[in-house]
Amino acid sequence: MKSYTVEEVAQHNTAKDIWVIINGNVFDLTNFINEHPGGKKVLLKKAGKDASKEFKTFHNDAIMQRVGLPMQIGVIGATEEAKPVAVVEETKATTSPVKKSVDIHQLISGDQAKFGEGIPYGDPNWYQDWNSPYYKESHIKLRKEIRQFIDTEVMPFCHEWSEAKAIPRSVVKRAAEIGLLNAVSGAAKKPHNSSLMKYPLPSGIKPEDFDIFHEFICVDELSRCGSGGFIWAIMGGLGIGLPPVLNFGSKELREKVVPGCLAGEKFIALAITEPSAGSDVANLKTNAKDMGDHYILNGEKKWITQGAYADFYTVACRTGGTGMGGVSLLLVERTMPGVTARYMDVQGMWGSGTSYITFEDVKVPKSHIIGKVNQGFKYIMHNFNHERIGIIMQANRLARVCIEEALKYSFKRKTFGQRLIQHAVIRNKFGHMIRQCEATHAWLESVLYQLHTLPEEATPNLLAGPVALLKAQATVTFEFCAREASQIFGGLAYTRGGQGEKVEPYAIPGGSEEIMLDLGVRQALKQVMDATKPKL
Repeated sequence: MKSYTVEEVAQHNTAKDIWVIINGNVFDLTNFINEHPGGKKVLLKKAGKDASKEFKTFHNDAIMQRVGLPMQIGVIGATEEAKPVAVVEETKATTSPVKKSVDIHQLISGDQAKFGEGIPYGDPNWYQDWNSPYYKESHIKLRKEIRQFIDTEVMPFCHEWSEAKAIPRSVVKRAAEIGLLNAVSGAAKKPHNSSLMKYPLPSGIKPEDFDIFHEFICVDELSRCGSGGFIWAIMGGLGIGLPPVLNFGSKELREKVVPGCLAGEKFIALAITEPSAGSDVANLKTNAKDMGDHYILNGEKKWITQGAYADFYTVACRTGGTGMGGVSLLLVERTMPGVTARYMDVQGMWGSGTSYITFEDVKVPKSHIIGKVNQGFKYIMHNFNHERIGIIMQANRLARVCIEEALKYSFKRKTFGQRLIQHAVIRNKFGHMIRQCEATHAWLESVLYQLHTLPEEATPNLLAGPVALLKAQATVTFEFCAREASQIFGGLAYTRGGQGEKVEPYAIPGGSEEIMLDLGVRQALKQVMDATKPKL
């Protein structure tokens, strides 16, 4: 790219010919000045000058990627290169912050490199100096590949996708091509599913080597984008609607549904929640009447993630008597007459395709029963741990995103002559955010280790209570961090887009906190009662 001097840039200082310098790079804003959201006068004040400080104050990195880079025409100086990320630290000798360049490729112990921007607590501690018993070379390689995809192909565009309330199909397809859909759907956990995968697992991982920590890294890095709509558009339906088909569907159903969904060519949604039955699955009202060789399905489902554009629905319906013993799962196709889905606008999840679905006299072949008749409640419960763990992974990283974004902003924003981070009350907020996030992360890794090492048949009952409690812990922590980060950002958190866009509050799925807390305690009490029952 062409190099310029500061003096050359200074000559381009009018509305009809305006250049600026940002971080040693030269940008021609002549065709952009009338489109600048802040008005042309703001830009004219910096015409021909260095605007690095002002840019950092008002914009995030995604704006540079999406809007700025297409207007770059050169750099300052012949050998000027991109600078490493600067982290602001306070020295013991003075309260004035000093900048220290941190090379993200600097090696730490062994052959593991420091990874990420180096923002304190912006990443899990094993990304930096801490040892961990859970991760090995394949996890480190996977982490790098998924982060590159998110940083370059997702992060810069999340805001415009959210505003459009739609995620491009090409992006979902790209996620499939790198194996991300295989990893977050639950399909990769069983090697025999590899025959249903059009694309290999990410980072060259062999099916027999894939473990729950690989899945964790994929969900964790995916959630770094801070966009609930994008996260759910990728895995909101896939991670909960597909596992019942994978685990209990017939060979014909698996071959019909799974390959297209894992390839990003088809979409599936889990249709359980109803207007009058949310977490109370055993009392759902949607009914499937036995007509001999088929069922006639009638009912309504609400808040169904990806339902607005799904090709398949895993539908919980009543085929028997009252209670959990009369529930079955049916695979319903969008093209079946009588299926209607309409979009719902939901808090913070724009683009996720959340919908209200109506089934009116839908004829469903009996070959579309998933598993056995009246066994659907058991199949739903089988996947609830996996569903909730996915939510925990997302909420935990989103809480960390709040910490990272607020911390970066606190180094830039000044009030009363000091940076925000120099105010004790702000540091107190960060202290409480960090301690809760780190505690949640440690508990999550401990639970994942049980899933990794215990027999599969032992985990549903053993972990149902702890997972429910952990889900409540993760979502409460996320809500707390979002609220505290919003206070740190002030008005910027209230405005869509810009520096505070990632800390806008989100609705939390997968069951209310009250139900999760009650379930966790009841599960523990049940184990105690079972252990103390007299043996006959």
